[in-house]
Amino acid sequence: MLQRGLALVALMASLVMSSFAHADVDWGHFKARFLMADGRIIDTGNHNVSHTEGQGFGMLFAVAGNDRGSFDKMWTWTNTHLKNPKNGLFYWRYNPVAPDPVEDKNDATDGDALIAWALLKAGEKWGDPAYFKASDAITNALIKHTVIDFAGQKVMLPGASGFNLNSYVNLNPSYFIFPAWRAFAKRSHLAVWTQLINDGQSLLKKMDLGEAKLPTDWVSLYADGHTEPAKQWPARMSYDAIRIPVYIGWDQPDSALLMPWRTWFGRFDRLHTPAWVNVNDNQQAPYNMQGGLLAVRDLTMGTLTSMETKVTSQDDYYSASLKLLSAMAAQGM
Repeated sequence: MLQRGLALVALMASLVMSSFAHADVDWGHFKARFLMADGRIIDTGNHNVSHTEGQGFGMLFAVAGNDRGSFDKMWTWTNTHLKNPKNGLFYWRYNPVAPDPVEDKNDATDGDALIAWALLKAGEKWGDPAYFKASDAITNALIKHTVIDFAGQKVMLPGASGFNLNSYVNLNPSYFIFPAWRAFAKRSHLAVWTQLINDGQSLLKKMDLGEAKLPTDWVSLYADGHTEPAKQWPARMSYDAIRIPVYIGWDQPDSALLMPWRTWFGRFDRLHTPAWVNVNDNQQAPYNMQGGLLAVRDLTMGTLTSMETKVTSQDDYYSASLKLLSAMAAQGM
């Protein structure tokens, strides 16, 4: 029965990928809406701040769109304004109207990894060794400052400080960017990346939380190996965790780890799928998925089409980003 289910998953994934064979990532509309002239990607759903997640997404989309000029503009801005000279990582958030635009000097490892992955892809596409050198420096810094062994697992903390609380660590499973980690493993031949992938997948199996049987945005891993929703955040599968099936499927379209997501999404009609669920009490969002959230749902269910990945005037930065990520995942780009 399991083999039949996995075969169906693989078939649906191949059909989706073939439907995207001649479709472009909608970089032009994303660029027009969210890329500033100085190279900063603005989060229009969050007071036009910028963050390393957005810079990394934008750089990935620019490589997919073969737009080296925009890529270099974003990389130059990021390296100039967000680089932390003390550890080689990047300040996670930039608020242009604050007295100190980078008041929080911590990093976010999803943003760091996305930037490094985009640089690696840029090196492969445009053949400039400077991109490879910059990517390698970031991945080495990630290993040095954010990767630890805890509860018998190799884990990447969400940032260099503040997440290792001795008896437990707080993790953000949407930061398990499996296709990026696999690319770093291929590039470096370092075992740590393969260990992170294998242990990250093992951890996701343990994050079958609540009736929904899904990970929450933030999860605590305890020293004895058990996981719980992190008490410092709402116990929701929400706007962070929605990226988890994208990265699972991007890395392995036939992964059994997608099945809990398909089971959850399959409980609802497509246009009546709640935007989040609290795994502690099964409370569901009073509004439904739309835009980029629906694109992720469609990708996961094997029904994504190019119409669902077009950036529209109704999409804010994050909705548009999820659409383009889903398009890239569907193509295995």
